[in-house]
Amino acid sequence: MKSLTLRLDEALYLKISSLAERQRTTRSDIVRRALNICLDRDDRFPKGSAFEVAHDLAGILAGPSDLSSNKAHLKDFGQ
Repeated sequence: MKSLTLRLDEALYLKISSLAERQRTTRSDIVRRALNICLDRDDRFPKGSAFEVAHDLAGILAGPSDLSSNKAHLKDFGQ
């Protein structure tokens, strides 16, 4: 098992210590479990660009397809 040293502010340290005492376990175990929960939650979110995540939604709306390049659509923009 690898070790990791980190610095905690007093309030967080006391919360971890208090929880460890209540659960009759070590501070290390509390931190390991909290990190696992946090890292597991991160996996729920899809990876990739916005287009890769929502590619099935691209093109489902009607409207002009050239808004960014057709100057006619930019007439009076920002006024």
